[in-house]
Amino acid sequence: MAAKINANFNNISESYLFARVNQLVREFQEQHPDREIIRMGIGDVTRPLAAKVVEALKAASDEQGKQETFHGYGPEQGYDFLKEAVRGYYKRHGVDLELNEIFISDGAKSDCGNLMDLFSIDNTVLVPDPVYPVYVDTNVMAGRKIIYADANEQNHFLPLPDESQDADIIYICSPNNPTGAAYSREQLKAWVDYANRRGSIIFFDAAYECFVTGDMPRSIYEIEGAKTCAVEICSFSKKAGFTGTRCGYTVVPMDLVRDGHAINKMWLRRQTTKFNGTAYIIQRGAAAVFTPEGEAECEANLEYYRGNAKVITDTLDRMGIFYTGGVYSPYIWLKCPGDRNSWDFFSDLLEKTGVVGTPGAGFGKNGEKFFRLTAFSTRENTEKAMKKFYEVYGRN
Repeated sequence: MAAKINANFNNISESYLFARVNQLVREFQEQHPDREIIRMGIGDVTRPLAAKVVEALKAASDEQGKQETFHGYGPEQGYDFLKEAVRGYYKRHGVDLELNEIFISDGAKSDCGNLMDLFSIDNTVLVPDPVYPVYVDTNVMAGRKIIYADANEQNHFLPLPDESQDADIIYICSPNNPTGAAYSREQLKAWVDYANRRGSIIFFDAAYECFVTGDMPRSIYEIEGAKTCAVEICSFSKKAGFTGTRCGYTVVPMDLVRDGHAINKMWLRRQTTKFNGTAYIIQRGAAAVFTPEGEAECEANLEYYRGNAKVITDTLDRMGIFYTGGVYSPYIWLKCPGDRNSWDFFSDLLEKTGVVGTPGAGFGKNGEKFFRLTAFSTRENTEKAMKKFYEVYGRN
């Protein structure tokens, strides 16, 4: 007998969205080797790590070179020094957590997929459309049924619960990737109440919470009742520029119980079996993010990206183009000029300006005729890109 493959892989696209974008850009560069390319399509940061973080990484590296301070295998759920720092961060924003509710990981993307190990393939999964592709592909690979919450221009890409839909697992990302839209407290309360009524579980992706200002919620646990229905997943990639350093965390409340099973204990069992923990050196760097100096330095980088976002939104405002995001988010989700299809606009923008964005259609059917730009480039390139954008499309 030959080994059998997982036939569900036949139901996903051959390449990941961003791999396809990169391939098209490579082909364009080969054909036009002298053209300048400005990349504003993926959520990779450009600002360097905070000095306090680098200092901590260096000190931890030195520790690893000495017998008396060497660290081998660490706890799979993370060192207490980093979990205490994360707990303190939540406390400063009005959320109380227990230390054993916090799990350190190598990034939010991994946990978004790996959490489904805890749940039967018989569960129905609800995702918004448009959506971060990992939510969909992870569940298609496993063979689960997926239903969609309609996010569109009419509801400003912030769908609310539909009582006619019966969902077991619900993915919510706020501020959202790709649309940049952010839920208010009242809107999140509607989702929490819906989940608690039905016994559903929310996977709340808070990877962009660091961009939230004012009274908008950063965590779903700011909403009453969330600890009995929600898991929260977060990342250091955007808050502290750890896209190449890799660290995140997931919060699984002790009060979250389904079928008589504590989800926290199940996740602990899963992680101790399939995960060897995040590197000690990286965790020391992550803990430095939450020091007064680290937070100030990271906030300065976030302000830089907010400034880039304003350059983009000021241009779109000047052109009268509909968009969401750019205020509480590094993503700007805009309607394609001239009512073009997303992939057609991608090609046209690249050909005429050398600017790379992400076609909205790659995030779902409701993304057609929309386009995502990110604020993670340099200020110089952001200004240059939007100047070209206006020159080409400002009179269309």
